[in-house]
Amino acid sequence: MSEHGGIESLPQNVLARKPTLMLVDGMALLFRAYYATALKGYIRRTEAGVPTNGIYGFVRYMWDAIRQFDPTHVACCWDMGGRTFRTEQFESYKGNRSAAPDDLIPQFDLVKDVVAAMDIPNIGMPGYEADDCIGTIAKRCAREQNMDVQILSGDNDMLQLTEDRIKVIIMKKGYGNYQVYTPEFLMEEKGLKPSQIIDMKGLMGDASDNYPGVKGIGEKTAIKLVQEFDDIDGILANLDKLTKSVRAKIENDLDMLHMSRSLAEIHCEVPVECPIDLCEFRIDDAKVSAKFAELEISSLGKMMGTDVFG
Repeated sequence: MSEHGGIESLPQNVLARKPTLMLVDGMALLFRAYYATALKGYIRRTEAGVPTNGIYGFVRYMWDAIRQFDPTHVACCWDMGGRTFRTEQFESYKGNRSAAPDDLIPQFDLVKDVVAAMDIPNIGMPGYEADDCIGTIAKRCAREQNMDVQILSGDNDMLQLTEDRIKVIIMKKGYGNYQVYTPEFLMEEKGLKPSQIIDMKGLMGDASDNYPGVKGIGEKTAIKLVQEFDDIDGILANLDKLTKSVRAKIENDLDMLHMSRSLAEIHCEVPVECPIDLCEFRIDDAKVSAKFAELEISSLGKMMGTDVFG
């Protein structure tokens, strides 16, 4: 068994099923859940006034995906807050984002308590983003431990992680709506290989993460260039084949092109631990029921159904 756990360490009841690890993008689910009700003016609260709407929606989203995709193992990855190596590279990275709403802030810790009560590991690493932890664990489990991996998120940046044993499940509007990406479907839908997602973002930038790419190059041009020349290195080796306008834009923004590409790439060598035996998905009914009761969201138990609460 490796230092991170291995298939040989799995209980026999799990070995009877195909080992599959679901990695949950915690912040993506929590923010989606919070705004789904907050934007309509409704914030669920306990009698003491503690907001729980994000937690409630988070559990619904996660449980629906677990039921639908049936992983044997689950872990949840989180951004840890504070500066990351990307902020060190580019001071303005994500600098356009406003502070979290007051009603969401207390739910950051409370939702992790709920995840822990479900015996799902909470994983994060200071200095890195959840994406980097997800990428690291996904690649490690797929390549070293021969596991299938499912990444649950709403962030299309994750598409760069798809490979034969790694599927990216992108959440669509509403509960139970997903698009499952494999390398084959990514090529079919977008005409791109997984690695080309990084090159595309390097060229066009990302407004939500606040890095510009090459000024004047949008998604359509970025995709066309990557499809024709394979990657940024290929584009730079063939500048003489570009239109004068596109060539000038790239040459005028070379430093930012390389910077943006670096920022777009998910770092898959994070020194993060994820012992696979601790990720086996088992629900302790009493523990979960007690946590739901504490937060006055016991109706979630009924929603989760007889599979959990008998």
